[in-house]
Amino acid sequence: MPVRIRIYGKEATFSQGCWACDDDSLQAMLQSMADPRAITETQEREHAVYAAGRFGGLIATPLGWEAAPHPEAEIKMEDFAPGPRPERAGWLGFLRKKK
Repeated sequence: MPVRIRIYGKEATFSQGCWACDDDSLQAMLQSMADPRAITETQEREHAVYAAGRFGGLIATPLGWEAAPHPEAEIKMEDFAPGPRPERAGWLGFLRKKK
C-alpha cells in the first residue's frame, strides 16, 4: 500500500521503491534517497517516515496528518572531536606538531 507524505505543502507517495509527486523538484529530492529494497508495507512506511522527517514533513495516518520525527544525525561531533583532546581532532590532526 502506498505511503503518503506532505513536504512543503506538496504531497508525495512512496510505493515499490519509487516516489511519485506532482512537483518535479520535490520528487527529485525524494528519489535521490529512495530505498529500492523497501518492498514490504512496513519497510515502505519506515522509509517514508525517514524521508518526511529529513525534510520536516508530515505523514498520513488513519487519524490524519502527523509530524514525522526527525531521524538521528548521521554524523556527530564526537566522530570528529573526541572527548579527551578535541584540539587534536579533525581531518589534518596528524600533521599538527606534537607537544
